[in-house]
Amino acid sequence: MKTTVIIINCVISILLIAGLSAGQNNVVTPDLSKITRQDGWKIFNRNADLLEKIGTTVVHLDGRPGDGFVWLEDFEFNNGTIEVDLKGKDLQGNNFVGIAFRGVDEKTYDVVYFRPFNFVSSDSIRRNHSVQYISHPIYTWEKLRSDSPGKYESRIDPPPDPDGFFHARIVVSKPKISVYVNNNEKPCLVVNELSERTGGLVGLWVGNYSDGSFMNLKIEGRQK
Repeated sequence: MKTTVIIINCVISILLIAGLSAGQNNVVTPDLSKITRQDGWKIFNRNADLLEKIGTTVVHLDGRPGDGFVWLEDFEFNNGTIEVDLKGKDLQGNNFVGIAFRGVDEKTYDVVYFRPFNFVSSDSIRRNHSVQYISHPIYTWEKLRSDSPGKYESRIDPPPDPDGFFHARIVVSKPKISVYVNNNEKPCLVVNELSERTGGLVGLWVGNYSDGSFMNLKIEGRQK
């Protein structure tokens, strides 16, 4: 009888530990150096190169027509935090860099992206278009700006260097998305998701004709 009780207690303990572990967020630091070999990564509509930088790996995606993606394979992001250092350039109307998530493929995905050419613009309207959330295929930036002006994009104060690396932290807690830049404690953008998806692919993203560089990617979340 005592043996049976002990076994039952052990089984219960194991189940409880497993349940607690399943509920904990995991921190993943994907190896960006494997992107050029497409080892654990899938590149779409871009070429990728590794840039030299002491102590870290920098991946540069070239610019060409259409959006470009580098999807992290065998990983499904649900809720959590995505952090990355990224760099575009101060090229008016022609540079868009960000992070894609809730991805199904290259047509269906959500993105938080940045327009570096607006960061320090003297035009206040352009500065209000520095960071953007979109949800393709329905909620493009054109549709959101037309239907809900100022709701899904914002300025960044203080603004980052438009030609330098800056740090982005994207907190996804459905339905809310909060975006933080550099060491700011206040988010520069807070929106409710427009996608019904609860999980999906996560990856690097650059917009039409855009190139961009990425380093120090870290994903904290719970896989489904």
